[in-house]
Amino acid sequence: MPEREIIDCHIHPGVDAASAASWFIGVGDPSEQIATLRRAGIHRACGAPIQVMQPDSFAPIRRLNDQALALRDRFPEFYIPGIQVHPRFPEESCAEIERCCGGEGVRWIGELVGYLMGFGEEYASRNAVKIFREAARFGAVINFHCASLDVIERACRAVPEAQFVLAHPGGGREEFLTRIALVARLSNLHLDISGSGIDRYGILRKAIDVAGKEKLLFGTDYPINNPAVYVQGALFERLSEEEYAALFHGNFRRLTGIAGEGSGG
Repeated sequence: MPEREIIDCHIHPGVDAASAASWFIGVGDPSEQIATLRRAGIHRACGAPIQVMQPDSFAPIRRLNDQALALRDRFPEFYIPGIQVHPRFPEESCAEIERCCGGEGVRWIGELVGYLMGFGEEYASRNAVKIFREAARFGAVINFHCASLDVIERACRAVPEAQFVLAHPGGGREEFLTRIALVARLSNLHLDISGSGIDRYGILRKAIDVAGKEKLLFGTDYPINNPAVYVQGALFERLSEEEYAALFHGNFRRLTGIAGEGSGG
């Protein structure tokens, strides 16, 4: 095992023009994207392709999932697939979970980005709860983007058997403090550190002190964000070796059941 093995739980692989998420520059094909992540010091990465859409059927969502599975088959030593579901299509989403999680061994759903994919913050609706219960049945972790603390809490309490990972600490001090307090309070809610926040010195120390080292997962939101910023920002905080192990890979492995480097996605 490499020293301080790092698993990035939050990327959005660009597999075609529609799923390219980088804001400013082209990031190349998937092999080039993986090379960039490795150059930043990341050993494996997980996450679903995303696409701006207002779908009138489940077909474009299934297409993203097929792309994720194909990418896993091309780069099994690096890429751990995440899949998309959609609360507007509950039956199709549940069938997709059975196909991908039951049939293909996928253990990660998301990052779900409702504001991009046409369902806003419908994470605690009746349809979403039905989908998340199916995810829990297969042991799949749910990574989701949500600003509303009320919605986050209602989703977690509605499906206590599911493990949720909230994306992003938040951009402001008070936003972060309220989000990490909720993570501390809900036993099935965790936080990935991607997005705004890593540049706030001491944010990881504070997060661990409030919620515990078992509640944080390493993520970058590449290719929107520079992955090296997250690696170096985390290393600069001088956490304990046990805290680094939990953050960089241990919590991800525990939640997903993925045993270690080289195991299947």
